[in-house]
Amino acid sequence: MGEPADTRSALAAAPADLEALAAAERRVLWLATRIVDHANRSWKGEAGLKVGGHQASSASLVSIMTALYLQDLGAADQVAVKPHASPVLHAIEYLLGRLPAGYLTRLRDFGGLQAYPSRTKDPFPVDFSTGSVGLGAAAPLFGALAERYVAAHFGPGDGGRFISLVGDAELDEGNVWEAVVEPATSGLGDVLWIVDLNRQSLDRVVPVIKARQLELQFEASGWQVIELKYGRRLRAAFEAEGGDLLRKRIDEMPNQVYQALFGASEEAVREALLDGLGTTRRRRLTKLLDAHEGEVGALVADLGGHDLADILDALDTARAEPDRPAIIFAYTIKGYGLPIAGRRLNHSALLSSAQVDALRAELGLPEGGDWERPDPASPEGRLVARAAARLARPDPPPREPVPVPAAISERDVARASTQSHFGRTLAALADIQDVGEHLVTVSPDVSVSTNLGSWINKAGVFGTDGGLVVEEADGGQVAWRVSPEGRHIELGISEMNLFLLLGQLARAREPLLPVGTLYDPFVLRGLEGLIYSVYQGGRFVVVGTPSGVSLSREGGAHQSTITPGVGMELPGLVYAEPCYGRELEWFLLDGLRRIGQQDGEALYLRLSTKPVDQAPFAAVAKRRGDEALRSDVLAGGFWLREVGDGRPAVVLVTCGAVVPEVLAAADLLAEEGVAAGVLAATSADRLYRGWRAARRERADPRAGAAVSHLERLVPEELRGLPAVTAIDGASHALAALGACLGMRTMPVGVDAFGQSGSQPALYRAHGIDAEGIAESALVAMAG
Repeated sequence: MGEPADTRSALAAAPADLEALAAAERRVLWLATRIVDHANRSWKGEAGLKVGGHQASSASLVSIMTALYLQDLGAADQVAVKPHASPVLHAIEYLLGRLPAGYLTRLRDFGGLQAYPSRTKDPFPVDFSTGSVGLGAAAPLFGALAERYVAAHFGPGDGGRFISLVGDAELDEGNVWEAVVEPATSGLGDVLWIVDLNRQSLDRVVPVIKARQLELQFEASGWQVIELKYGRRLRAAFEAEGGDLLRKRIDEMPNQVYQALFGASEEAVREALLDGLGTTRRRRLTKLLDAHEGEVGALVADLGGHDLADILDALDTARAEPDRPAIIFAYTIKGYGLPIAGRRLNHSALLSSAQVDALRAELGLPEGGDWERPDPASPEGRLVARAAARLARPDPPPREPVPVPAAISERDVARASTQSHFGRTLAALADIQDVGEHLVTVSPDVSVSTNLGSWINKAGVFGTDGGLVVEEADGGQVAWRVSPEGRHIELGISEMNLFLLLGQLARAREPLLPVGTLYDPFVLRGLEGLIYSVYQGGRFVVVGTPSGVSLSREGGAHQSTITPGVGMELPGLVYAEPCYGRELEWFLLDGLRRIGQQDGEALYLRLSTKPVDQAPFAAVAKRRGDEALRSDVLAGGFWLREVGDGRPAVVLVTCGAVVPEVLAAADLLAEEGVAAGVLAATSADRLYRGWRAARRERADPRAGAAVSHLERLVPEELRGLPAVTAIDGASHALAALGACLGMRTMPVGVDAFGQSGSQPALYRAHGIDAEGIAESALVAMAG
């Protein structure tokens, strides 16, 4: 989309002062190096442990980041910084006045500068969290897609770009290519990636560089590809007599040999270049090298990724084609400007005190002046001041939450699955103006099979290429209308892309209500993307459906078991597994409402295609009233059937698809003279969190006698009873609830890989049928 004309003109009106930029580059290198040095040499932590900080990996991006931040960026641009370059980001933010000096001595300290850029943990504004290799690279691509959606529905924004600074090893990650080839991300001209091609991974110098292969892959995906390979001095040498030999020697030299030349003596570099040449060719190349006597080592290390003028030219070229994303392959040196440059094992290497002192002296900094900013009157100081003014961002206006109703349905249908009721609820929300306008759904090519069909019929499918496309399904069940007004985004089959896009929709400039659907077993396929988006503070609803062995004949590959544990253990995400339609509706609406709250969080709903008789829930609602029941449901649980007066007795705790089997087990137990209460744990996550919070509060002598919802549901007089927990998932998911209350507990669930078969046969095999649950209750009662 490009930047607005006025912002671009302001940038163009400030031509680069390369000398001032070079001075700033040296200062940024020093600050980034010293930040890491101070953290490691001043720390008085446990013996044998280090702080770390990646001096070499930071150094390779100093030139690019200095040029980008101090000369090229606009205030609206958003940047994802390569994880290992975070000290460079800290140095630049300090120079720009956005990071107080006191934090420079608190790298990786609790409450200080984070190891990797973090939107939610760092003490200065960070555009994208990075740290999980490949995810920070792809996130801006989905940020641009989210902006494209918002612009189509709410009007154009400020025209900022979405920029990724990518380590070359990150291109080994499969999620990068899933994002690049995703059709929905094509044509995003406000995207720029810059690859830090230093040809080193964590443990080695990469023997074979496949840069051209990578470039071709991006070109095939419609990207503008720009290469920064050799710097201007080296290119000039190539044009001189004998330059063709010099270029051939460097181009054909094994990467390990070439890397070894960085920091080598003049004699060693010359010998490596001349070795094996015949007399005539040796004489020609020697003549060229003699013309650069004393500077041959610097000459062969003159790479495009450290040539400030070339970098600025490449950044300008990247703006030239506003209709497609751009990528710059910048050849760099890992450890650039440091005595460890290019060394094979420099990834975790730290400069010695003597080397740091020498670097300080080389840069002309006085002792005790490690954190000095440039003189404001100097060209460097004026450059930094201009950049700070250009990059200043106004405080964002307060975001008004989207008003979401607490309920829609006033009565229950006779029989329904949670998945089908989810579809009906979304379709109903489409007709509620504020909610419908801000609700956006995303699915990795499983929209119809996750019951989004009715919503899609009303909302349409989002797309900007080629105008309106209409595909009427047979029988008119789903009309696939593609237009910029559509509110459903259909992705290819990539769960990682789904979660990355949900995270970016959640932080779009317009408050959206993002809902993503996928088959529940494949939550695990995109798990790292889910964790990343939640860690960034993303708030959205993810619906995993269908789930468990209730899928029966679908087979073991589609039968999820451990996903409840994932939902319960992931911070910033609430897991819920309702059984009845209005349970699901209340949780969905509550989750959408919490998206806009200051202390809100994401919601994970685990649903089923199993039709369930709604009468038991309707009976409880009639007896207790909707408001009281909804309060209990959202707090995590309610009594479907309370423990009777008869003895002996047992408490059955359950959720989701197997609730009917548990009720049937209670009936079987009643025939044996056992009074069985049935507790529906709509969200074991919230029950446990509430119990833990109350325990912590009671531990504070200044606090009152806090009581959790779980403790109110199961008072003292019931805690001596045995309990059975039953779920269509790993048995441990609900087992902790009994332990919280000190109850003798028998957990029942799916603890083996499933197989194809009828639903009754699979339930019976795993002991989650009525007879198996009743038998487990008798075992629990027997102690």
